[in-house]
Amino acid sequence: MHGSTAMVRELLGAIVQGAAQRDDVDMAVFPPAPYLGLVQELAQGSTVAWGGQTLNPQPKGAHTGEVSASMLVDFGCKYVLVGHSERRSIYGESDADVAARFVAAQSAGLIPVLCVGETLEERESGTTEAVVARQIDAVLESAGIEAFANAVIAYEPVWAIGTGKTATPEEAQAVHAFIRDKLAAQDDTISGQLRILYGGSVNRSNAADLFARKDIDGGLIGGASLEAESFLAIRDAVSE
Repeated sequence: MHGSTAMVRELLGAIVQGAAQRDDVDMAVFPPAPYLGLVQELAQGSTVAWGGQTLNPQPKGAHTGEVSASMLVDFGCKYVLVGHSERRSIYGESDADVAARFVAAQSAGLIPVLCVGETLEERESGTTEAVVARQIDAVLESAGIEAFANAVIAYEPVWAIGTGKTATPEEAQAVHAFIRDKLAAQDDTISGQLRILYGGSVNRSNAADLFARKDIDGGLIGGASLEAESFLAIRDAVSE
């Protein structure tokens, strides 16, 4: 929940300009819903894709304040985040809620970015893999392994979001490998092609080390995406 019309114009203008200088990395932005029309206007025809931050699983109806999948499609969205840790922790979205949003997104032609991750308490109690497995299993039970052929997973340890703390590259890689191996048990091809992003306080200083790991395919960038120079520097780290 950041931004203004002026801020979106300045930030996205710089990102679009920077993206035009190299096309070897896929980039997408996820603005607050009121700015989707402006983002569509500014990013149309560029290599930068865009998506929604969340969606309601219902196609339409009396859901004041909510946004449907078809509305996101209407504004040119390619992606939508589902199950972001803030949606889970602050707004009470359950694993079943997230799975319903995942299915609704794909039904409308959107690519869901499924966010999974553990709290500090869960990590310290040694249940990281159990938590992540539970979150993924809810989607597998609703959509099946085939759905992950057209999806993205973002591992975002809750304890490393907005805190300045970051999982070490080794810690992040271990969870990413667990996710890939879990899905490989059902379909090795889909698992191998799946993009798994890391989303815990990624910045220009730690990005290259994170992205060098075998199973970390990119980043879901938070605070560092609000400044074009740092966002583009992280993009460069993916290339490297």
